[in-house]
Amino acid sequence: MSAADAPPRSRHLLVVDDDDRIRDLLKEYLSRAGFRVTAAAGGSAARRLLATLDFDLAVFDVMMPGEDGFSLTKWLREQRGQAGRTPVLMLTALGEAGNRIEGLKLGADDYLGKPFEPEELLLRIEAILRRSHDPQPASGALRLGRCLFDTDRGELTCDGEPVKLTEAEVLLLRHLARTPHEAVDRLELARDSVDPSGRAVDVQVTRLRRKIETDAKSPRYLQTVRGVGYRLAPD
Repeated sequence: MSAADAPPRSRHLLVVDDDDRIRDLLKEYLSRAGFRVTAAAGGSAARRLLATLDFDLAVFDVMMPGEDGFSLTKWLREQRGQAGRTPVLMLTALGEAGNRIEGLKLGADDYLGKPFEPEELLLRIEAILRRSHDPQPASGALRLGRCLFDTDRGELTCDGEPVKLTEAEVLLLRHLARTPHEAVDRLELARDSVDPSGRAVDVQVTRLRRKIETDAKSPRYLQTVRGVGYRLAPD
């Protein structure tokens, strides 16, 4: 049985929040929804858990004493293997778009502002899990200069070395890989992202260009099609 077909109870979530009341409420609500939930009160405890256990998704509060959610997300994305690709949902009381974009740049998959409705949290978690277990990836591998993207495994290597990708970045590359050398509408790509306006897609493209392109300012493989969206142009 694939991860996408697995019953909700088998999916393991990590909740990190320094507020005891909110942390306990989240754990209780998500457990009732059928998830297995482990909670941590801060970054240090979260790092220990992430280093020893596998999680299907992590929920990080942004504003925490000591290590905040931004720093914790950055650290997680630097880890090797599946741990580094663990989807992240950020909870933030910061309402400014710049803070939300900062979270996306660091590799968060979605964000939710406080206060929030528990049902919306559940819906966003389910949406991330669906995206992170795309059941119909493109087949084969694409050569992008010094890089190779394995669409089946969702893995990128450059100069023979593995390059870390978030689940959102894997999904974006797979979407573009379905129709190589053809422009894909930016808003079509945004339907699978956290922001239907397309801003999240733009952030992900910028991050991917830094990983793939020799010169990210003059992209050869991940191209912008003015007035339309983006195009993947493999060798």
